[in-house]
Amino acid sequence: MAGNGLSYSEQGGEAAPELAQEAAPTTAPSAPAAFGLFSSDTKKNEDLKQMLESSKDSAKLDAMKRIVGMIAKGKNASELFPAVVKNVASKNIEIKKLVYVYLMRYAEEQQDLALLSISTFQRALKDPNQLIRASALRVLSSIRVPIIVPIMMLAIKEASSDLSPYVRKNAAHAIQKLYSLDPEQKEMLIEVIEKLLKDRSTLVAGSVVMAFEEVCPDRIDLIHKNYRKLCTLLVDVEEWGQVVIIHMLTRYARTQFVSPWKKDDDDVVEEYNENNFYESDEEQKEKDWKVKKTYVMDPDHRLLLRNTKPLLQSRNAAVVMAVAQLYWHLAPKSEAGIVSKSLVRLLRSNREVQYIVLQNIATMSIQRKGMFEPYLKSFYVRSTDPTMIKTLKLEILTNLANEANISTLLREFQTYVKSQDKQFAAATIQAIGRCATNITEVTDTCLSGLVCLLSNRDEIVVAESVVVIKKLLQTQPSYHGEIIKHMAKLLDNITVPVARASILWLIGEYCERVPKIAPDVLRKTAKSFTNEDDLVKLQILNLGAKLYLTNSKQTKLLTQYVLNLGKYDQSYDIRDRTRFIRQLIVPNEKSGALSKYAKKIFLAQKPAPLLESPFKARDHFQLGTLSHTLNSRAAGYLELSDWPEVAPDPALRNVDAPEAAKEWTVFLGKTKKEKPTEKFYSESEEEEDESASTSATESESGSESEKEDKEEGSSDESSGSSSSSEESSDSESESKESTVKKTSRTAEKSDSEDIKKKAKRITKKRNTSSSSDSESSSSEESSSDSKSESDLRSDSESGKSGRATSSKVTTQVFVPTKTHELLHRMSGKGLAAHYHFSRQPCIFGDCTVSVQVTLTNTTDQKIKNIHIGEKKLPPGMRMHGFNPIEFFVGHCSIWRRNKKSLEPEGSITVSMGIDFCDSTQTASFQLCTRDDHFNVNIQPPVGELLLPVTMSEKDFKKEQGMLTGMNETSATIAVAPQNSTSLVIIERVVKAANLGVVPSGQDNIHRFAAKTVHSGSLVLVTVELKESSTAQLIINTEKTVIGSVLLRELKPVLSQG
Repeated sequence: MAGNGLSYSEQGGEAAPELAQEAAPTTAPSAPAAFGLFSSDTKKNEDLKQMLESSKDSAKLDAMKRIVGMIAKGKNASELFPAVVKNVASKNIEIKKLVYVYLMRYAEEQQDLALLSISTFQRALKDPNQLIRASALRVLSSIRVPIIVPIMMLAIKEASSDLSPYVRKNAAHAIQKLYSLDPEQKEMLIEVIEKLLKDRSTLVAGSVVMAFEEVCPDRIDLIHKNYRKLCTLLVDVEEWGQVVIIHMLTRYARTQFVSPWKKDDDDVVEEYNENNFYESDEEQKEKDWKVKKTYVMDPDHRLLLRNTKPLLQSRNAAVVMAVAQLYWHLAPKSEAGIVSKSLVRLLRSNREVQYIVLQNIATMSIQRKGMFEPYLKSFYVRSTDPTMIKTLKLEILTNLANEANISTLLREFQTYVKSQDKQFAAATIQAIGRCATNITEVTDTCLSGLVCLLSNRDEIVVAESVVVIKKLLQTQPSYHGEIIKHMAKLLDNITVPVARASILWLIGEYCERVPKIAPDVLRKTAKSFTNEDDLVKLQILNLGAKLYLTNSKQTKLLTQYVLNLGKYDQSYDIRDRTRFIRQLIVPNEKSGALSKYAKKIFLAQKPAPLLESPFKARDHFQLGTLSHTLNSRAAGYLELSDWPEVAPDPALRNVDAPEAAKEWTVFLGKTKKEKPTEKFYSESEEEEDESASTSATESESGSESEKEDKEEGSSDESSGSSSSSEESSDSESESKESTVKKTSRTAEKSDSEDIKKKAKRITKKRNTSSSSDSESSSSEESSSDSKSESDLRSDSESGKSGRATSSKVTTQVFVPTKTHELLHRMSGKGLAAHYHFSRQPCIFGDCTVSVQVTLTNTTDQKIKNIHIGEKKLPPGMRMHGFNPIEFFVGHCSIWRRNKKSLEPEGSITVSMGIDFCDSTQTASFQLCTRDDHFNVNIQPPVGELLLPVTMSEKDFKKEQGMLTGMNETSATIAVAPQNSTSLVIIERVVKAANLGVVPSGQDNIHRFAAKTVHSGSLVLVTVELKESSTAQLIINTEKTVIGSVLLRELKPVLSQG
């Protein structure tokens, strides 16, 4: 708090003079005209404050638009915070959105004022609008005050179960902020992360993986069950989410799979041959073991490589770079080359992107030159390139140099040496030296070229040439005496310290090869000793010591003179070196045994220096990371682990079938072919077959995503054989289908008589094969992109379904008779349609709501081919339609194959199933005939999204105690006198919502329980009668939106007479 207070006071201190200056013109009307600008600013801000305090929403909206515009232009609008925050509770949704945009910008700076409105933010977390809920959570997580940590924790838990993926995405973002504020909340945050990792929404995936990387990157066990799902969703995730997920999966794969590089490194394994006649069994077993030793890639490993490959075409450079590093660290060496073309494509981007990409290519090109050799010309330097890009391209060209292309590269380098950029010219000379060292065929050519550069007018070019020649001469000193003499002559003209020091070192190291020149060089440098650079002084001392040991007659006095100069030098390095050399080479009484070996010490043969790429030391960092760019371990860097010798059990990544899918097995599953032999004449068995085939369709569609995962896991991708994977998937589906048949029959026996009768009634009424109906709905469902998300939402809600073990779904207490108009006969050109909610278990699946639609022909003409056309459903919502209506007369259905029409005055009731995803959003679709199509809508009351639940009073109280705080919504209502009796209350409540009655031991308290159809979340309703004809209505549920809407619908039911 102290830090926050300080920053706030500092801002106030900075803002105070500005406010004083702005206020001056208003208090002094006679101020000079020069201050008119400040005066207008003051009036503008005052106008904004007045507009924000206005009672008109239009004025407030205009003010907020102007304020957000100021923020977008970078202007400081913090002084308007008190006036803006007052409007956070506005009922106008547009104003509310803009207020939250402002608060997200300034809540962290104005924390004290933001805290005053925290109750408003909490209420906004239950707002029906998803943008408001998400914005409230973002503002709440931006208030960095430890005292509100519990409130933030509750808000994050609530938002993680929200219907909107956008809100769940913001919950994942808030996790990171809360963790940085209070790391002690780690365990609770991990539970939320585990829940969000099961989310099927592509909008949430990237954000929750980022939270995982921040909070618990070492908890690899959380990824096992979600690995295949993340691989599958990766293509559809937002770009920055893709980057995070790819980096995380790279680390995961290095811990779960064996190295694919063994395949490239191992010797060729013997192929299997038939057992020779005289070959022993032991020899044959040993041969078999060698055959089995061959590497086979794990299907999950192949799944990751296959699903990331399309992202190489991404427009986002970071995504391409992430995939490139994944292939570099995980793919077999023979497959890693596919990333090179995509990386070269990125070189057309801006210079910042080029810099990062070239750094990574430089590291890659050291180990695997073949990847980038076909694109050699792409790395040629352009005159418009900045120095940093030129240097990196030069580095890559040097790495790619070989006997085949060296002549081309040397011609290119000759042009680079003439560059006006001296730093780049010097780097080119070093590159020539590296090429000469690495490729022995061109060593002499490079050396002669560098000697020619010694006559260059530019000192930097000459100096760099001297340094490189010095390194090259160490490899073959016996053949280059003339070059050393030539360099000694240049000593008078060269002034760069590094070059002078290099020449002196060469003359001293090979002084025996130039016995006449070396003493003269020492004489010249002794004269200028006091004016030389420290680096040159050290080499003069070394030269004197070496000449003293090899040619003491000529240089003894000269060396002692140089040592005396060094003894009194200002640099302690020079003084220390002088004392050391004097004691070592000049014998006296104090000299130790080491002076006997002075010649061996000074004139020992030195190993030739290795001219290596500076990027060779970076390969231990993961490509594409900040640590690799800086060549230094950055904070938060996570190292890649070594490949395991033995891969962990791949069964860890298998996903169990959700329990909710097993409860309604009677309505699930699909059979390929029925054997009609044993059941040809049996009517009861035919009905059983019909119900089994009807239920079979939905099983296949409901568990399709799970089957895909299993098929991918079971197929051997590395062999490249598609036929084997097809066979395995076919056999797997057949085994599943036989299991579905058995379970469907068993479930039919144990099912309630009501459901049986209803299924038969619907079958007779439609007079068509229910299997064909369900097949059409299955095909519609499989074409829906959002199917898998809604089917597997039970995984993310597993905590709720697991908690409500003491509750059971019961039959409905009240069957509503109210019908809703779907299509008016005038709008439908004689076709009328009405619908009602039957509150019966739906034959299309346990997550769908059963809707009965009655179609009536009010014309005197036949209406042909009535069917459902285009569907316009919100994301995640699914609809199971009915087969085209062919021929019906009156209220009884008669099948005639020669006609396809609804006769005049004919009527038929058909069943539909809609999965509303626990939302009251409208399901829009087209009701079509042969000639026309009509747009119609079905919007469910919130009470029809529930299934009644029976439980004891004790269990009710226990569950209610776990759903308090933000999960509780209540209101006090005035109850009409005639509604105060128990029977009336129960009748009215169950009529408005599909709730089950819970026994109560108190006459004034009535309890009801249900669970949502889609996710199975508990909804608990309590009506407690008070004195003076009032009652308190309490609703407890994790689905806060459903709770608030249900409260709004139940209030008039109890208060009206």
